[in-house]
This record gives sequence, C-alpha cells and structure tokens, in this order.
Amino acid sequence: MTQKRKIRVLETIRQGKIGGGESHVLDLVATLNKEEFEPVVLSFTDGPMITALEAMNIPVTVIQSEKPFDLRVWKAVKRFIAAENIDIVHVHGTRANTNVLWAARSLGLPIVYTVHGWSFHEGLHPISRRLRIAAEKFITRKANINICVSAANQHTGTLALGKFNSIVIRNGINLQKFNADASYPDLRAYFNIPANKVVVCFIARMTYQKDPITMVKAFAKASLAAPQLHLIMVGDGELKEEAMKEAVSNGVQDKITFAGFRQDVPALLNAADIYCLPSLWEGFPIGVLEAMAMGKAVVASDVDGTKEAVSHNENGVLVQAQNISSIAAALVALATDQSRRNSLQQEARKTVLQRFNVTKMTNEVEKVYHQLHKH
Repeated sequence: MTQKRKIRVLETIRQGKIGGGESHVLDLVATLNKEEFEPVVLSFTDGPMITALEAMNIPVTVIQSEKPFDLRVWKAVKRFIAAENIDIVHVHGTRANTNVLWAARSLGLPIVYTVHGWSFHEGLHPISRRLRIAAEKFITRKANINICVSAANQHTGTLALGKFNSIVIRNGINLQKFNADASYPDLRAYFNIPANKVVVCFIARMTYQKDPITMVKAFAKASLAAPQLHLIMVGDGELKEEAMKEAVSNGVQDKITFAGFRQDVPALLNAADIYCLPSLWEGFPIGVLEAMAMGKAVVASDVDGTKEAVSHNENGVLVQAQNISSIAAALVALATDQSRRNSLQQEARKTVLQRFNVTKMTNEVEKVYHQLHKH
C-alpha cells in the first residue's frame, strides 16, 4: 500500500530576526501535524530565527533581500519553490508576500496571506500610506485566502481596501514553552535587581510602533510615586539609544535595565510582575499573550487586536497610547496593590489557556490548508 504524500507548505517570512510574526511561524511549524504536512521555511534575511528552525529540523532557506518588490530575487524564489515541490504557499507579512507572490502565481500554487499588521499604519506620510494601501489591495486580491490575526485587523483592512476574502484566526501561544509553573533561571539575581522590587518588563523591538520613549517617560513618572518599581527593557532597534538617553535625562538610569536582544522570553517574563506594551498599533500582539500565559499583570495600549485579548480591569489594564500619565497611573496602581495584581494575573492566564493556545490556532490553519489542497 503506497503511503499518502504529505502536503508540502512553504512558510515565508521577511526576516530572520525574531519578533511577533516570526514567533508565530516558529510555533506554527512546530505544531503542524507532521503526519499530514511537511513545512518548509523561506526567509529573506539570516538571524536567530533560522538557527531556531534548524534546531527543530525544519528545512529553512535564506534568499537575501531587504526590499519589498525586489525583482532581482523573484526568479530565485520561483526556482526554489519549484525545486521543493511545494503545494501551498503561506506568506507572513507584506514584504514576504511582495517577493513571493509572482513566483507562486506563475507556478499556479494556492496562496495564503497572514496579515500580522497592516503596512499602511497611521503616522505615515499620506502619499506613502496611499501607496501601501494600493500594494495591500493588490496582494490581498491575489491571495486565495487572507488570514487576519484579529477582528480589528480585518475591520481595518475592510475600511481601507474594501471587501476582501478573509477569515480571522487569532494568534495562539505555546503553553509548554510559556508555562508559569515551570522553573526558570533567576534573572532578577542575574540583573542585580533587589528582591523587594516590583518588576515591569517591556519586550519588543525598539521602534516607533512599540514606543519605547513613552515607556521610559511613563516609568520615570510612575517611579516618583512608586519607588519600588524597576523596569527591564528587552530588545534592540533604532530607538534604543534615544531610550537610554531618556532614562538618564529623567534620572532613572539606575532603575532601568537595558537587556538588549534576548531569546529567553519565558525566563524574562518569569522575573517580572507587570508586562507593559505601549504600542501605537498592533495586529494581535503575541507579546501580550505570552505575558498573559505566564500569569503577568498586563498594561497595554487600547489599540486594535490588543482589545480582543485584554478586557480592561478584568485580565489586564488598557491605557491610551502615548498618554504618559495614563500609563504611569496604571503602573503605580498595580505596584501598590498586590491583591489586584494577583487577580489580573490569574485571569490573564485563564484567558490564554481557554482562548489563545497554539493548538487551537494551528488546527484552524490546517483546515485552511486542507480546503486549498482539495481544490
């Protein structure tokens, strides 16, 4: 009896750095049913993500490109897809899509596009925003199905692009990796943070979107009222140096640990009491879900998909983006009220266990793959 051929799925990502979208892909390829699917990954830059995939024995290839619509790499991508006998192409993010779309369509392969966050966010120059909307309109219509990671993400897309073929599959968390009951290295001791401190953790690329400058300013304001607070800022990016200068100018450089890029996120969260993400916009923030899974009190901006995970004063605290006073007040309230902190932590963990686990997410993605492969 001949063995049934597995469905070969190409997962494509923009870069080898690890952020929310890349974490999503790592979890997806780890949890796909390997009796039915053979995942292959294509990235357009090298980085820790590639090392992680190799350690999981997932086939991964890098075709170097830092640009969207990079015509130079399109033929190389087409040769790669053809050589790998791919059945379905699943692109994650706009840039990965722009460099894979032509190859996949010219080979007649079905395309799944997961929108982790739209490229046409507020704050862009109007001309740049219009160009990005036009690009997203084009690529969403060329995909067989578009997956939005939140209902807010889908709604934003519909307002800007008109009706497009999409479904919502919310991100899920690997609960074996983010396990609040497991034991972890003592990072408080490693960073020389006294045991009596209430630790706030910010884990994100230090970019305009994640707003690390507001994080530092809000923390500085909060620490005046709650001197027991200490902040760990994890991540690199173009605003890291400015954030460090802001800490000095606010006189809180001794209360903030700038940890740089680290991959031991569960251990970092384990060291924290509060997780804070003051983003200007989000598709559906994996970082927030990871913190909730680890049983942390979450303070996050009242934006987009975040509101679909965090219910204000039930399993976390929602604050106004860029509002230093609002963020500071939330941090002070949680630092000075342990019973409230504990209540939010318990509810946060329960939310992820019930609604946002990776198995649920992967099962929904597998259904999409099966539907496309039948046709």
